[in-house]
Amino acid sequence: MFDYLIKNANLPGQKNAVDIAIKDGCFAAIEQTINGPAKKELDVSGCLVTPPFVDSHFHLDAPLTLGMPRHNQSGTLLEGIQLWSELKPELTAKAIRQRALKLLNWSIAKGTLVIRTHVDITDPSLLAVDVLLEVRKEMAEWVDIQLTAFPQDGLLRTPGGKELLIRALDKGVDVVGGIPHFERTMQEGSKSISWLLEIAESRGLLVDMHCDESDDPHSRHIEHLTFETQRMGLGGRVAASHLTSMHSMDDYYVSKLLPLMAESGIQAICNPLINIHLQGRHDSYPKRRGLTRVPELLESGVNVAFGHDCVMDPWYPMGSHDMLEVAHMGGHCLQMMGATQIPTLLKMVTTRSAEVLNLKGYGIEVGNQADCVVLQAADALEALRLKPARLYVFRKGKIIASTPQVKSTVQLGNSVQEVTFQQADLNSNEYLDFHNQQETGTIS
Repeated sequence: MFDYLIKNANLPGQKNAVDIAIKDGCFAAIEQTINGPAKKELDVSGCLVTPPFVDSHFHLDAPLTLGMPRHNQSGTLLEGIQLWSELKPELTAKAIRQRALKLLNWSIAKGTLVIRTHVDITDPSLLAVDVLLEVRKEMAEWVDIQLTAFPQDGLLRTPGGKELLIRALDKGVDVVGGIPHFERTMQEGSKSISWLLEIAESRGLLVDMHCDESDDPHSRHIEHLTFETQRMGLGGRVAASHLTSMHSMDDYYVSKLLPLMAESGIQAICNPLINIHLQGRHDSYPKRRGLTRVPELLESGVNVAFGHDCVMDPWYPMGSHDMLEVAHMGGHCLQMMGATQIPTLLKMVTTRSAEVLNLKGYGIEVGNQADCVVLQAADALEALRLKPARLYVFRKGKIIASTPQVKSTVQLGNSVQEVTFQQADLNSNEYLDFHNQQETGTIS
């Protein structure tokens, strides 16, 4: 007796629909047809079933603070950092916790069940660290959270920055973070990279560094981060986030850099929503997009993931923690809408992000924990185009979120049509009959 039997499911990259059986919190069988009994059977009629969405880059200490203490008028990274520094002294444990829990409810409803969040460790009280450690424990049944020790004001610029980062790691933070481009000089940025990677190596930890989040083509900390990753043999454990300066670097330098990155095993994280919003602010025209060179990184063999980064905070006024919105924006701004690129966009918010986080047992495979999302879409293209309803969100074999099917009713004369905006609408006999009547003039 299965707990759930999901019938007629489409899986990413597969042509034929399958049945998915769930038992005792795990995927028990995935076959073209499963006829065994189940406590609950769901016929999803060709809907796409994906692994849960993975946000590889977020800031869970800051969401929903939009307008506190004031709005970011310039739309720049630096004004956002200034606003955060003004807000930090006013933060309370209760407020951080309430906002984080509210955001995580949004995350679950959107099927985002794995999150790597950066947490600012430049506050001497480490208040946000303590709160998010508690939130991680409180929400562990429903969401997997990795915490990254992030020196927002600069590791070396912050008095006692190194000691604060060590204290955060000792408390149980998972990942070593950094922000070399916000140190006072390029040399100081390089020193911070070397020290941070040595700490990660000594403790066996992962690294995720804000790197070259700038329009400056001479901000090249990625070169030093790549070198140190290679020197210490940390390939696969180090991720470089943002890398927006690569958008402005000359092609010759990038042609040298990309093979070095691939050789080192370093991974990259692009944040399309926040990068397209913040970058190019000093340009007149033409304005730079400011996103890193994702297609070229992928072609060079570097794994790339997408992150959401922010939701309604000093840096970004929008968002709902929908990773399909992130992939949708990425597809547009990176010009990645080719037929072979669409599946890759979906992977960058699922399997490729899971690789960045070094997740084990992730994915829709027999024996893995039964975490998945049923989308009101037939395939990856439709999922990215529509950012559709998450009909069911499964966690450990249980439905923890659901959304009714989204459809509109259109009445033209005596004809009533249901519209879901899916490709199937165009193929239905009802639509064809309606279209034929329109052309023959029998519908007023």
